[in-house]
Amino acid sequence: MDIASPVSSNKHLLSACWDPKQAAANILEGLINVCEPSVKGAHDADFVIVNDRAYIVYEANDIQPGENPTWPFIYCVMSIVNLNTNAVEKVIRFASSEMDFRNAKLPAGACFVPRIIQKNDKTLRCFFASENPGVRESQTWYIDFDLDENDFIYNIYKAKLKISLGTFDMQPRYLYMDAVSQGFKGIQFDYGMYIVDSFREFDNKVYAVLNNFKIGQNALAILNEDIDTFEVIGHYNEPYEMKLTESSINRLPDGSWLAISRQENGNLNYAFSCSKNGREWSAHEYRNPVYNGDNSKPNFDKFNSIYYLGWQDAERLDGIRRSIFNIDISTDCINWERKYRFETVKSFQYPKFLQYKGTIYLAVTQGDTSASRKERIMFGKLE
Repeated sequence: MDIASPVSSNKHLLSACWDPKQAAANILEGLINVCEPSVKGAHDADFVIVNDRAYIVYEANDIQPGENPTWPFIYCVMSIVNLNTNAVEKVIRFASSEMDFRNAKLPAGACFVPRIIQKNDKTLRCFFASENPGVRESQTWYIDFDLDENDFIYNIYKAKLKISLGTFDMQPRYLYMDAVSQGFKGIQFDYGMYIVDSFREFDNKVYAVLNNFKIGQNALAILNEDIDTFEVIGHYNEPYEMKLTESSINRLPDGSWLAISRQENGNLNYAFSCSKNGREWSAHEYRNPVYNGDNSKPNFDKFNSIYYLGWQDAERLDGIRRSIFNIDISTDCINWERKYRFETVKSFQYPKFLQYKGTIYLAVTQGDTSASRKERIMFGKLE
């Protein structure tokens, strides 16, 4: 598979003197740490912004840098940042191993990969995976946050997964079962299924990307009106030998879908799959502007009619993995320009971007000393 090289027809979005490295360096200087001092490891943030406050959820632990689904001491936490003062106002741990709630108790195991969505004017909903690999099937749960009370409503509920065979508890085996019915060749595991991309709304419907990282399984789902059930509408896993995972999806100007997926085999470069309807997908192929990518979660956003494609570069600073992250922009997803090139030995990995009142904000994983550099979550403005 070769990288396509279309002839440019776009007007330039950036001036000739634009410096992607300097622009990124300026952004890094303005980021703040949203974690408590006790945190030793943190990763994989998501956030929403309501009434000038960012509600940032992420996984964390107080023992060691990094993250692993076999670590029962990993918990899910929310940090609330006031955009006007740029200060962290509150930090709330909302899910941890064997935590008691009003209506249930979580089983032993790591609480992993939280995601957040605004349910209505008064409520935020947070999803997270509770898992204990090799012991039990992972389960995705949800919990609500009351904006008026500025705290969680301490009840938890099992999210549901709707597939061709029916509606079940949101567990990896059912996503696997549905994929196998579509020709998937991977081996089944009892953990590793997450809501990997941020929620996206198109045509008054909310979409989510489901992923089983362990086996390289990807699916597009629609979230129901009650925001508790994920209906799988399409799988995109081919070619299986690439072991594709952690994708990000967006709609193109013609209404079709495009996914960029992380690759765990081969040269580790990102690959793309496209679909006219979100149900039937092409086999993944390499595509401009992504080359020499490294296996890490990508981003594919759209702000003010401009697409932002973020991807980890395999090039390294001082041998540090995930130390370079590129963001390319385009209006047609064919012709791209480099807007940012983040270069830092603290790493720049798993960012989330969100626009609010004309400003694009970001949350990102960074660190200082460990090989993984998964030590804290930083927050600030992109532009």
